[in-house]
Amino acid sequence: MELLKGKTALITGAARGIGRGIALKFAAEGANVAFSDLKYDEISQELVQELQLFGVKTKGYSSDASSFEDSEKLVNDVLADFGAIDILVNNAGITRDTLLMRMTELDWDLVIRINLKSIFNMTKAIQKVMLKQKFGSIVNMSSVVGLSGNAGQSNYSASKAGLIGFTKSIAQELGSRSIRCNAIAPGFIETDMTAKLPQEVRDQWVKTIPLRRAGTPEDVANLALFLASDLSSYISGQVISVCGGMHR
Repeated sequence: MELLKGKTALITGAARGIGRGIALKFAAEGANVAFSDLKYDEISQELVQELQLFGVKTKGYSSDASSFEDSEKLVNDVLADFGAIDILVNNAGITRDTLLMRMTELDWDLVIRINLKSIFNMTKAIQKVMLKQKFGSIVNMSSVVGLSGNAGQSNYSASKAGLIGFTKSIAQELGSRSIRCNAIAPGFIETDMTAKLPQEVRDQWVKTIPLRRAGTPEDVANLALFLASDLSSYISGQVISVCGGMHR
């Protein structure tokens, strides 16, 4: 259908997992794709090669989204290389799961800085571009635990809940310039991160999901495509779960 034909998307943390799935989905729908990850390594190179098969322009960048300076430079570099940025997907994030009694200050600060401050950094940097062109779609990656909380993830839950408040505020600030901002709240998604969990933990988690299966990066990418495209031109300030019915 080429829902994103002629548009340029910038996706952070896209070398693996959900970000990679979104990059591939966007390219398949005709978007030029710029993506970043902390390191530009062989995995990033492989993604570039895969994206090029769709006949779109693509480039990977080494950038730390939790750094204000890196974020400014990334946006400027992408703008210089692609000429425009129509879509921003704030996907970069980490976990440092443990109960509060065992959580260190570093565990807390690192997750808040990478998961939440990065959203401020990238949105602050991109708004100049989108305000000037008077359109754009920003998609922020939250989580169902940002809506409901989860034992052992107080830092991660706090970062994802903060992201939701930020999303709703930015939708109100930038809406008059036809700039939309929405959030996606994935549930249990099969990625490299969740693959590290013990099988019994994964099996128990799946039992709590009404659809009785884990989600895939493509499940999340399908929603990201909708929110990035003109199909959702009257949707802004929303948080949509992709969780198989887990969050109710």
